[in-house]
Amino acid sequence: MDVEKLIDEVIAREGGYTNHPADRGGPTNFGITEQVAKAFGYKGDMKDLPRATAVAIYRERYWTGPKFDQVAAIFPQVGHELFDTGVNMGPSTAAKFLQRVLNALNRGATDYPDIGVDGGIGKLTLAAAAGLKAKRGAAVGEVVRQAIDALQGARYIDIVEANPSQEVFAYGWLSQRLGLFQ
Repeated sequence: MDVEKLIDEVIAREGGYTNHPADRGGPTNFGITEQVAKAFGYKGDMKDLPRATAVAIYRERYWTGPKFDQVAAIFPQVGHELFDTGVNMGPSTAAKFLQRVLNALNRGATDYPDIGVDGGIGKLTLAAAAGLKAKRGAAVGEVVRQAIDALQGARYIDIVEANPSQEVFAYGWLSQRLGLFQ
């Protein structure tokens, strides 16, 4: 699966312009929040955000910028999961989920060293992913993807328990976001 297909799928899922009163992201279009659009230099009304601008933002902020493309070179399904999780929860959260899972799967740092859970994918995180693949084989990528899904689902529950106004989104989050890349 290439990034263009991932972007098309997320735009189809997110839809067009919305400004739901309970959405903490405020006005969005194609799933891009106003804050993110402005950070990328967009100055217009969110209702008028061009699709091409949304695509460029998705590619930079949620794929190449956080280096999810480099994770996908090791484990395609994990890179794709990180992209989707990053879109919904932020790239740093998605990267932290990966880092936590990699640390949990290294058998007490005997397969590869623990890495910092800092939300940034760098050489150590990529080396840990490659080390896991070398030790356990390519099929372990699906275990990593499912573990990230589990962390994502737990975070959704935490969000709605902490702020019941977010319950309006809970079903969609859980039904549409978890397990997408099976």
